[in-house]
Amino acid sequence: MGEARTYTEEFKAQAIKLAKEIGRKRAAEELGIPKNTLGTWLHKAKTGEVDPGAGEQTPETALTLAAEVQELRKQLKAQEKEIKRLNELNEFLEEASAFFAASRRKSGKGND
Repeated sequence: MGEARTYTEEFKAQAIKLAKEIGRKRAAEELGIPKNTLGTWLHKAKTGEVDPGAGEQTPETALTLAAEVQELRKQLKAQEKEIKRLNELNEFLEEASAFFAASRRKSGKGND
């Protein structure tokens, strides 16, 4: 099952504005949210449950936020890859250290 996410009222208001500007499907894709979630927000805006005027950002800045989210996801993926590489390197160095420590004990140099 998917992880439930919570969104701020500011985000919801901006998403509603963006959906009205460029359409629900495109807005949902740009913001990385489910189309049905955005549809629910639009319905709530019509019934007055969500205040679409609460947001201060424009559709252009909302698209910028979506691009920023994409960039942050790319950075996260790159950092996870680097962490994996460093963990593998650390494991190798631990094994090499153990090997050289054992070699030193065998040669008698470890009894200084």
